[in-house]
Amino acid sequence: MDVYRLLRPLLFALPPERAHALALAWLRRLTPASGQTPGSAPAVLGGVAFPNRIGIAAGLDKDAVAVPGWARLGFGFVEVGTVTPRPQPGNVRPRLFRLAKDQALINRMGFNSAGMDAVAANLARHRARAASTGAWIPVGVNIGKNRDTPLAQAQTDYDACFEALHGLADFVTVNVSSPNTPGLRDLQAGAAVRALTEGLVAARRRLTPAGERPKPLLVKLSPDLPGPALEATAEAALSAGADGFVAVNSTVSRPPALRSRHAAEPGGLSGAPLKALALATVTRLRRFVGDKPIMIGVGGVSTATDVRALRDAGADLVQVYTALVYDGFNLARRLR
Repeated sequence: MDVYRLLRPLLFALPPERAHALALAWLRRLTPASGQTPGSAPAVLGGVAFPNRIGIAAGLDKDAVAVPGWARLGFGFVEVGTVTPRPQPGNVRPRLFRLAKDQALINRMGFNSAGMDAVAANLARHRARAASTGAWIPVGVNIGKNRDTPLAQAQTDYDACFEALHGLADFVTVNVSSPNTPGLRDLQAGAAVRALTEGLVAARRRLTPAGERPKPLLVKLSPDLPGPALEATAEAALSAGADGFVAVNSTVSRPPALRSRHAAEPGGLSGAPLKALALATVTRLRRFVGDKPIMIGVGGVSTATDVRALRDAGADLVQVYTALVYDGFNLARRLR
């Protein structure tokens, strides 16, 4: 019996953020079995060993409170965040909306974050626990800037987060594509993303112990970039030393077929309506950058067929987000 199917009507009777908080509270109580999370398709990318290729996208566990729980559910990795240097509450509520008829969500969370120090403490605690149990899945840390930090000073925020969390992460993702922090997407422009990436690569060089392999540095991209702009951004990031990409973030576009009553809410749209954009972006990006850069595909994944489509398009790993809300906690095992 799928218990989640029984519980979903109760959860959906609650405001989305309240339901999310309850789910995270339950996940925090789970402890992983000893040893690595099993999987049918392990991978080693950038020196990081992934027990399977299905992971949790950033946004679900912003403050890294439930890492062992995600492992227990069968996921091969988790990306926490987006993390900001200083704690911030994010945008005013309501800011998260279910589009049940469309199997989608709209969010305008605005980088609500406990801040880098709190996330670092959580990750340190999880790693210490994992050292005694032998259970760990790779953790990516998605970093961003505080809302009140001017774009001209964004590098300072990204550098601070990177330095605070680099030693606790298995890979780091640079979020320059959220639609919910004013002006953030301007950092995707070629010159801006090159400068930002160069600064982080320099910090990584300084923080990497002698003889150790540098941890992968990825850039998260928008599905709303036109093709030539997408390629210019990718070229700039790679030339600056990035190791790959997470494609894609949520979209500000609104497909005309949306049927849910919250479809006109501003914010980033995720879930099933994002699937075609995500697939097209991964396809174009892989053709442009070639085989070497790491590629994590995310957007509209809810079935094993969706996973295969993104993998065939060039994604090395695949992340889920919205499908967990609608399909429940057995999702990882159904997708692997």
